[in-house]
Amino acid sequence: MAQGAIKKSSKAGPKRPSGPQRGARVIKPKKAKLISQQKIKKKHASGLTAQTEKMLGEKAGHLELLRGGKKEKKDKKAAK
Repeated sequence: MAQGAIKKSSKAGPKRPSGPQRGARVIKPKKAKLISQQKIKKKHASGLTAQTEKMLGEKAGHLELLRGGKKEKKDKKAAK
């Protein structure tokens, strides 16, 4: 036999659970100053996210999932 023996396929490895992956644990601050800082940080982060999504929506325009697209501008002009 010039080609050699037929190779057998190996079994698949262990399956991972397909549920949502959990992130790292976050320890909440105890001091009042740190709590207020964290609230401000969260507020600013959400504002930046909203601005980014609005900008992307304006640039893409044809995506209905993002707010601030071409359709929304037409609706505002028609309402006026």
